[in-house]
Amino acid sequence: MLRFLIGLLAGIVLAVLTLVVGILLIARLSERPPTIRPASALVLNLEGDIPERAPLDLPIPLLQAKAPLTVTDYWRLLRRAENDARIKAVVLMPGRIGTGWAKLQELHADLARLKSAGKPLAAYLRMPSAREYYLATTAGRIHMSPEDMLDLKGLRAELMFLRGTLDKLGVAVEIQHAGKYKDFGDMFTRSSMSPETREVLNSILDELYGHLVQTIANGRNRKPEEIRSIIDEGPFLARQAADRGLVDSLLYEDQFFEELAKQAGVARLNRLNPRDYLRSVLAESSPSRNRVALILAQGTISRGAGSEFGQDAGIASEEFIKTLRQVREDKSIRAAVVRIDSPGGDAFASDEIWREMNLLNGSKPLVVSMSDEAASGGYYIAMSGAPVVAYPGTITGSIGVVYGKVNLRGLYSKLGITKDLLTRGRFADIDSDYVPLSDAARQKLREGVDATYQAFVERVAGARKRKFEEIEPLAQGRVWLGSQAHARGLVDELGGLDRAFELVRERAKIPAQEPLTILVYPPKRSLLERLLEKPSALVAAPGWLERLLSRWPASSFGQGAYLKLMPFTLEIR
Repeated sequence: MLRFLIGLLAGIVLAVLTLVVGILLIARLSERPPTIRPASALVLNLEGDIPERAPLDLPIPLLQAKAPLTVTDYWRLLRRAENDARIKAVVLMPGRIGTGWAKLQELHADLARLKSAGKPLAAYLRMPSAREYYLATTAGRIHMSPEDMLDLKGLRAELMFLRGTLDKLGVAVEIQHAGKYKDFGDMFTRSSMSPETREVLNSILDELYGHLVQTIANGRNRKPEEIRSIIDEGPFLARQAADRGLVDSLLYEDQFFEELAKQAGVARLNRLNPRDYLRSVLAESSPSRNRVALILAQGTISRGAGSEFGQDAGIASEEFIKTLRQVREDKSIRAAVVRIDSPGGDAFASDEIWREMNLLNGSKPLVVSMSDEAASGGYYIAMSGAPVVAYPGTITGSIGVVYGKVNLRGLYSKLGITKDLLTRGRFADIDSDYVPLSDAARQKLREGVDATYQAFVERVAGARKRKFEEIEPLAQGRVWLGSQAHARGLVDELGGLDRAFELVRERAKIPAQEPLTILVYPPKRSLLERLLEKPSALVAAPGWLERLLSRWPASSFGQGAYLKLMPFTLEIR
């Protein structure tokens, strides 16, 4: 009887959910693109992360409104706004932006292009940090509330080390790596930065800080040395920022829009949400015979068809190879741009993807566009022989290999847990979490790491058309910024999506005046499609856990895999 009642209740809940989802889907399909009114102000409320791939499409208006737009979405709508007479002004109103410096450089370039096309651009800042202020320097005028604060005080990099904690727990982590800069695992085995890590991070900070200072100086018509001196006094209250010429006026939001309407010569500006404008732009777009694929590779590289938390968590080799093959075999697609935002991951999955990237490049014109990071395995898969475009702030390189093994015997002992091991084969226990590595096992792993590293450098040398001896000193697991990589011949050009599509036009011989139809892969999927594809996608992990799992290929690490993975998570604040 109890089982019958439970089954009945579950059936009722499932039926109600199906009905609700059905109604929402019907409502979604019947929606018309919004009408863009004259005298509109496109308001860019940038906040949080700006992903490359679109998140899961949930047919619920409230959740849809909160889902972030992608980098490509902003690129498309800003390009369209340049010549749209209905858009009288573009307003930048960023919150706390959580994205990397390369994506910020893409947005900065898009906004600068819009402004140079003659479209009025103004910024209204709300407790901005260096990131939001960096974007605001593209605007003609920068405004803040009278009682706000500008958190501009320079940049810093922080690394966390867990060696002391692990020692107390009785946990030992053994790392084998190729390349003196390949310091993945240092957070487990050290209590402070190695000299090599300090060298790399100082070079990155110097480059990014110099770029920040120069950009602010250009935007505010000041000398770089003046800006450096001013930043050393930060952070600033709003009035202090105005006194130092960092902002133009202190207004409340309603006063700001009233003044902007006067400048636009209209009685009132209609505020336009970028999501609504994008829907209108896509609806108004006419298909072109020049079909170009934009393939998005975002997240950590892993083997297989995807994790239980859904394929959006990273680059699953089987799924991504299937996408590359689909584009390669589609004769209606003339060319492709592969957009990489990945710290790397599983070495063997990276190699499988690398092969398919080479086949795609041999089949049709291909250009690689690097986003915030394309490092280690993310750099490896870019080495297809196709032109590579990176931002000055892209984190790339990290040409190296690492193997990690955790020994939990000390922790087990503290918990009263013991294990007995029976083995057949000399190295059967090489990946056991209960025994340390023997000298012979360590040498065995060393051979594998060195051979994988040798192959990595050879792949890079072949793609860059240079000798092994020229590339190897630039490898060693060292992380480079895009500007540094370009100076050393590891990438071809500095630029963003505009330059990537200019290059793919040239390679495909598509005239500049002819429009492109850009097909995004993988396409955005609805909740229903994901549930039909993988029912376990209904089970969601907490946000902090998803971020951790998306960054660390835990399954590969636990199985004793070789990793082409960037040595640290780098967030410059």
